[in-house]
Amino acid sequence: MEPLKNLFSRELVAWTAFHLQRAAPETEAAPFIETVMARLPDLELKARAQLVADALHDRLPKDPARRFPMLRAMLHPDEGEDDDRGSDAEGLRGWAIMPLTLLVGQHGLSDFDAAMALMRDMTKRLTSEFGIRYCLKDDLARGLRIMEDWVDDPNPHVRRLVSEGSRPRLPWAMQLPELIVDPSPMLPLLTRLRDDPSDYVRRSVANHLNDISKDHPRLTVDLARDWAKDAPPERLSLLKHGLRTLIKKGDPGALEIFGRNAPAVSTSPLRLSTSTVVMPSVLVFEAEIASLADQPQMLTVDYVIHFRKARGDTTPKVFKGGSLTLAPGEHRLFRRSHAFRPITTRRYYAGEHSICLRINGVDQDPACFDLTP
Repeated sequence: MEPLKNLFSRELVAWTAFHLQRAAPETEAAPFIETVMARLPDLELKARAQLVADALHDRLPKDPARRFPMLRAMLHPDEGEDDDRGSDAEGLRGWAIMPLTLLVGQHGLSDFDAAMALMRDMTKRLTSEFGIRYCLKDDLARGLRIMEDWVDDPNPHVRRLVSEGSRPRLPWAMQLPELIVDPSPMLPLLTRLRDDPSDYVRRSVANHLNDISKDHPRLTVDLARDWAKDAPPERLSLLKHGLRTLIKKGDPGALEIFGRNAPAVSTSPLRLSTSTVVMPSVLVFEAEIASLADQPQMLTVDYVIHFRKARGDTTPKVFKGGSLTLAPGEHRLFRRSHAFRPITTRRYYAGEHSICLRINGVDQDPACFDLTP
């Protein structure tokens, strides 16, 4: 798989230079390309976007009244919803938009309203979710007042920006500390977007809820419980995705919303295919789950591996297992496997590990095994 940083390629830089010269004829394309490409190969994705933004900043007028019309003239005229939108001779779109939004957010806030309007136009060509955060960090209340009107915008990219651009903990982007401390200013806007006709927008709302849940779990559960009342299937799907971190942690309130109450079950001891795992290999595990309830019960069965760390202590990691419904007195064999192989996001340490099932948020008795990386 090609590295994401290659989204910022020589071709993208060349199209940016082409449209820069078209919008500002006094700026030559070739020196722009040469300046950016001299440093681009050694940088990662975010740094590449910033490099292009800085090069544009050096060459465009500093006054937003002159700069913003030039940036707008560089945009592609197509505001369609197709996600596969590269730049061409007509204008910039796709990943070429990210440096433009950074430029406006970092250097254009002296004309706040015009900067927000330009963010709205740019997001139609990909997304302004990274650049608009500078606006919201500068003046959250003013930015949200403007974004209130965007909730009803006919373009789904604009509606999504209301939710995505204001996420407290948006990946790859700077955090919004004001909304981390108090997410309540966003709740009315998220409520208006929860039944948006676009799945693209609803998924952003779900991700925003998941961000909130990391700092305000009770608030998130209370909001989700209210949203779940008479909810259509699409909203329930949104809530399940938005509560995924709490569900994975076994939060009782989050599980209860989806009918996963405290489990009335008994489980047999967890059986492992081996007591010694030598990487790379697969560990198979199984247990019999028996219902002790007098009515059918829905169960979410995940599994938790307690990985050994360098100092000998362990840390748990939850993995999705599956869902099942047990009739009164029914027994069911739950069987899964886990592959132990080298991955970039985890370092394995030799020694005793343990694994257990987590049923509706309640951990069952663990089984231990030795791991040899």
